[in-house]
Amino acid sequence: MYLTKEKKQEIFAEYGKNATDTGSAEAQIALFTYRIQHLTELMKKNKKDQVSERALVALVGKRRRMLDYLKDIDIERYRAIIKKLNLRK
Repeated sequence: MYLTKEKKQEIFAEYGKNATDTGSAEAQIALFTYRIQHLTELMKKNKKDQVSERALVALVGKRRRMLDYLKDIDIERYRAIIKKLNLRK
């Protein structure tokens, strides 16, 4: 499995307030980004995998909505997470 419990805790610890902070927008965006990167690599190998493609599109949409929410709530946190994750916008 590509996403273990330890990897999730590592992501939450780095981008959230602590390792158990699963609810902050930054932690969720970081987790979505990690999953998107994994699915992108998978899609490069299996171009006809429609189920993974649909999951990838859904994750990108979730991340976009979460980023829009964060931008509306606190623009500084939005800019920080964009820069830290190296996302284009």
